[in-house]
Amino acid sequence: MYKTTSRLLAIAAASLALSFGATAANAQANAQTPPPASAGMMHGGPGMHGGHGMHGDFMMGFKKLHDKLNLNAAQEKQWQAALDTMKQNHEAMRKNHEQIKQQFDSMKNQPILDMNALHTAHQKIEQQDAQLHEQTAQAWLTFYNGLNDQQKTTVSSALKERFAKMEQRREKIHERWEQHQKDHNGAGTGAASAPAAQ
Repeated sequence: MYKTTSRLLAIAAASLALSFGATAANAQANAQTPPPASAGMMHGGPGMHGGHGMHGDFMMGFKKLHDKLNLNAAQEKQWQAALDTMKQNHEAMRKNHEQIKQQFDSMKNQPILDMNALHTAHQKIEQQDAQLHEQTAQAWLTFYNGLNDQQKTTVSSALKERFAKMEQRREKIHERWEQHQKDHNGAGTGAASAPAAQ
């Protein structure tokens, strides 16, 4: 959803690619890049950035982690508060991006796009998203800080494992992209050299 919105903006702003192209690239990078280790859970967890396919996988891993921690009543309350905050903020962000998509849809039939209005709306949503990310981060930090060292070690191990898996996925995507580029360039070279061979 977020990548789609950013892509629409990038296309609309092709002639002004500096600001909008950078925004789209950043959104796509965020969708592929895990948060720093200190903030892994806090931004809604690694899977929250990767799209719907990874989301279910992430939530399953999240439940397994919860079961391993053997939380006491106070910790369980903080876990639920952080989980609720994460879900509410994720939904708020989804609505924010739906709103900017609707704004773009309402303008796209106009011969001249109001790029200033789109840029202003996009900046506003980025600020709101940053606030929502920070609220989620603080909720998870409160939970994490309430754990004992053994529980923190369990969480840390789970996050390191998650980041390793994400790194493997990213490397595979990168390898596929490089192979695609080689195939594409090879096809172009073959086509160009064919007349010379005759």
